[in-house]
Amino acid sequence: MKDSDVVLRLPQWVDGYVAGAPGPFAGDQGRMEFVVGLAQENVRRRTGGPFGAAVFEAGTGRVMGAGVNLVESLGCSLFHAEMVAIAMAQKAAETYDLSTAGVYELVTSVEPCAMCLGAIGWSGVKRVVCGAPGTAAEAIGFDEGHKPTDWVAGLQRRGIEVVQDVLAEQAVDVLRQYAAAGGLIYNPGSQG
Repeated sequence: MKDSDVVLRLPQWVDGYVAGAPGPFAGDQGRMEFVVGLAQENVRRRTGGPFGAAVFEAGTGRVMGAGVNLVESLGCSLFHAEMVAIAMAQKAAETYDLSTAGVYELVTSVEPCAMCLGAIGWSGVKRVVCGAPGTAAEAIGFDEGHKPTDWVAGLQRRGIEVVQDVLAEQAVDVLRQYAAAGGLIYNPGSQG
């Protein structure tokens, strides 16, 4: 590996968390509980920001790729939880287009930011399930970027179903805990 290589490496605890979870996960609530738990554990262990996501096989509920926010710990603004989960699922499915490998859904503890919204459309997932609204991340200081007000309709036009506010209060609680603990709000141009 060269110094110029970018390496996506999940914290060691994530594999154990996934293996120890009572999957496969049925329904939106069960899948969101898993994802909010990822975000909570990421905060508790201080391995990244207060966001979790996972890509599931839609029919079976099997986790194809789990992700937590690794922006600060890996020093790369691309490593949002959704981006990490999508990358891990694509690696497991051995394709950059998940729609060619089956029917997959992305479950995310907070609505996608502008960057993740763009990636969702190209990932091949057919469904997105969101916990907390993006305004909750903004309320503690995160910059979610510019998203069209009709972003849900935009995904739906691409054949991607969107479900919002699943266990939203639990997901908002993780954001608040992170802020109360003095977690770094890493925005472009901020000094942390």
